[in-house]
Amino acid sequence: MPGSDPSREEAIRRLDEQAAALEARTTRDIPDHGAQASGYGYRIMALLLGGVFVGVGLGAAVDVLVGSAPWGMIVGVLGGFVISIWMAVRSARIYSAVAARDWGPPRDLPDDASDDDD
Repeated sequence: MPGSDPSREEAIRRLDEQAAALEARTTRDIPDHGAQASGYGYRIMALLLGGVFVGVGLGAAVDVLVGSAPWGMIVGVLGGFVISIWMAVRSARIYSAVAARDWGPPRDLPDDASDDDD
């Protein structure tokens, strides 16, 4: 069998390039908003738990140093809880503003057609 026709191989190469260019134009990059949103949730949860644990630690330290048996721990837990709630609300506002800027306004889910089968 004789060698391949160079013009045919050139045409196949051009078609491959055009197909790759078309695929690159039509394929959208789908961002992973779920991972980013769950990361925000984990950060807020860490703020809530961390504030309480730091309050417990500081309250226990005050109890040992001053000798005010349960009161340092009680005040530490309550103070840590209040501070952690304040920090979580502040962070949630920041994360919501970032999400609204990056992802756009929230969209409703489409109506489910199977609900109309009553």
